[in-house]
Amino acid sequence: MELSPSVKFSLNFVHPIIMWVLLLLSLYAGYLGLQVQRTRNAQGEEKKELIKGKYNVKHYQIGSVILALMVTGAVAAMAVTYINNGKLFVGPHLLIGLGMTTLIAISASLSPFMQKGANWARVTHILLNFVIVALFALQALSGMEIVNKLITGA
Repeated sequence: MELSPSVKFSLNFVHPIIMWVLLLLSLYAGYLGLQVQRTRNAQGEEKKELIKGKYNVKHYQIGSVILALMVTGAVAAMAVTYINNGKLFVGPHLLIGLGMTTLIAISASLSPFMQKGANWARVTHILLNFVIVALFALQALSGMEIVNKLITGA
């Protein structure tokens, strides 16, 4: 099945849109994680009030969506690149993206340990997610360079 040139060109923008949404969701998940930590450390009435926010449930749900979007976005980007060019361009953007996808899978896999109270898993989860968000910032910049090249035909 051959795709029309306009469809092939438009597919180039699915990945960047998903990734920008994913970056925003990641920041929101970080906020929710901070609220979970606040709830865990709070006492008395403050704790009762924070528990009502169900931040732990929201954090877990958003994290699941982020994991699904990250994996789907990475695979879709490689597929579109291959469809449009007949090859993948192995460079920093691809390699960092694959690294981020791996790190987010590891981070999510720590959930059962965190639910059982393993502090090492919680600390590792937080550190991995900080690394992922930092790499996301780099990816956003290099990704916009790629989008600019696609738009200008450079």
